[in-house]
Amino acid sequence: MDRITVVVDTREQEPYSFDTDKVSAVRKALPAGDYSLVGLEERLAVERKSLTDFVSTVIRGRKRFHRELEKLSAYESACVVVECNFRDLVDGRYRSDAHPHALIGTVASIVVDFGVPVYFCSDRQAACRFVEEYLTRFHRRIARCQKEMRVTRRDSGEE
Repeated sequence: MDRITVVVDTREQEPYSFDTDKVSAVRKALPAGDYSLVGLEERLAVERKSLTDFVSTVIRGRKRFHRELEKLSAYESACVVVECNFRDLVDGRYRSDAHPHALIGTVASIVVDFGVPVYFCSDRQAACRFVEEYLTRFHRRIARCQKEMRVTRRDSGEE
């Protein structure tokens, strides 16, 4: 398996440390999200949030976050990864006066209204592992499609 090159948004404050045997990383401003793959920056993105950041963003930065979600919804593949359990949200285990019902409704809105899945990945390490696999899986899919297109062109005499 080829190593993938992950693009980490320049605004990402604490980038993940991916497995260096599988992933190399470059820093670059992304149009949306915090992580993508080189050459696929406008087709693939992962938006990462800690629990504190997620709560703050959906309550205080709602308009900006909605603009981000609109961009992500146009991508071939995009998701929001939150570094906590959904139970943390339900039980209000965060520093904010935001009611859990409001946050749960926001999660449903992100998924239903914007079509962007939200994955609650327990903690930072689990979220890092998920993001690495998500990006790797997309890379494999793109590589498989490109290989199939080459075979089709060759078989049709285009090459």
